[in-house]
Amino acid sequence: MKPILKLQDASKIYRQGGVKTVGIEAVNLEIYPHDFVAITGRSGCGKSTLLNILGCMDELTSGSYFFDGEDITRLKSRAGAALRNEKIGYVFQAFNLVNEISALENVCMPLGYAGVSKRERDAVAHELLARVGMAEKANKRPVNLSGGEQQRVAIARALALEPEIVVLDEATSALDVSVQKTVIELITKLQREKNITFGFICHDIALVQQVSHQIAVMYLGNLVETLPGAELSSKAMHPYTKALMGAVFDIHMDFSKPIESIESEAPSPLDLPKGCPFQGRCEQCMDICKKEKPQMTEVEPGHQVACHLYGGKK
Repeated sequence: MKPILKLQDASKIYRQGGVKTVGIEAVNLEIYPHDFVAITGRSGCGKSTLLNILGCMDELTSGSYFFDGEDITRLKSRAGAALRNEKIGYVFQAFNLVNEISALENVCMPLGYAGVSKRERDAVAHELLARVGMAEKANKRPVNLSGGEQQRVAIARALALEPEIVVLDEATSALDVSVQKTVIELITKLQREKNITFGFICHDIALVQQVSHQIAVMYLGNLVETLPGAELSSKAMHPYTKALMGAVFDIHMDFSKPIESIESEAPSPLDLPKGCPFQGRCEQCMDICKKEKPQMTEVEPGHQVACHLYGGKK
């Protein structure tokens, strides 16, 4: 099976006033049809930059981006917008609904831009709102809906043009825990029913391991490990991934053992160290870690890690 999305040595560097900031650096990632892929890591690790690249909301500084096998790296802004509108659904952290119009009209918006007739777009919007449990509130404005309800409307809008992939940027972080569960159950249900590919940005590693087919872990703009979600607890290998898992609270955890934490502060993305970006916070740091950046190495099918403990040489 061919990947629907593929990034090859993808980097995004921001420059302002002579200052260089790394968004993502030399990322290699493949997302396959019908998968639910989560991109996780602490705040500032490059998750949103990566998602903006995948969603054609931003352009690479270097490297390549392939969509359905076609190289779209250098698409002009208008062509990129057309691709995004036709094939990519986007769910924003802040919902990004228009408060002056109804939920139904919000879902109709992308259909209107695509030239769909009013009768057809109303029918499609009603069907989608019913699918996400919002049929009875179709005529309410977003300002009169709860956060969870607004997110459901945003998901319905993202599905309006039957995209090949839906990307979700921290789609549950602004919601109460009970509402988060409802929204995640809705997303996974839609994924199963419609075979949609989902790319999901989420800093909650305990949540993503429950719902994701594949998990990509990022640190300071670098992809450090990818593995099946079901194997995150048992087979995580990178010291950073292990530290993230060690800090997850579990009611069944052994409270006689200290909760793991990552010592020291992360380096600034304005001044990344030579070699492994995690070297200054890794208890297993070796001399080679300070000299050479580890490359992604496949340790078993579907599981890659960028760490000198497991190879990682060029």
